[in-house]
Amino acid sequence: MTPPGTGSLEVICGSMFSGKSEELIRRLTRAQIARRRIQVFKPKIDNRFSEVEVVSHGGLRLLAVAVASSAEVLERTDARTEVVGLDEVQFFDAGIVDVASRLADLGKRVIAAGLDQDYLGRPFEPMPALMAAAEEITKTRAICVRCGAPASRTQRLVASKERVVVGAAGLYEARCRRCFEPGVASIEGSLGFPEGGDETPPNS
Repeated sequence: MTPPGTGSLEVICGSMFSGKSEELIRRLTRAQIARRRIQVFKPKIDNRFSEVEVVSHGGLRLLAVAVASSAEVLERTDARTEVVGLDEVQFFDAGIVDVASRLADLGKRVIAAGLDQDYLGRPFEPMPALMAAAEEITKTRAICVRCGAPASRTQRLVASKERVVVGAAGLYEARCRRCFEPGVASIEGSLGFPEGGDETPPNS
């Protein structure tokens, strides 16, 4: 744990269902036990389980503030706050990198969790830049639903051109490198690219 008054940036990354939010909640809860002042932020787009909490797939919960932009994180962080938690960081705009770094420069411990790869297996911005700026990186892994091996990739199960499709079980599943099929997979398991076979990934 970072000593009080020492700024730092910790990144927790991995595929869906790998325990990222659970690890974030665990670290923030330990900070609370140590009587550190915490604030937790999440992007408004992520309202799958709750609009006012960070919720892990395992059911752990922690109160959070839903914000529309990275600038709002900076605006709403209290000067007395010692630990700042950021969940689903891949849904924030690119400015979250500067915001997290600025908070760390102010002496706060910043803990950010998010997907490091999109459904095509490509780096999911702004996570790469956050990882480069971090003092500590933890990569979590799930279990591949196909073969049971450690999984580090997120398989999309519905057809969509959008890079961001918010969902959980039923829309995505964890896969290992061998079982991962880059592209758009249907529920039946067929692999293809929507509407005309365009294989150019969005936001590329």
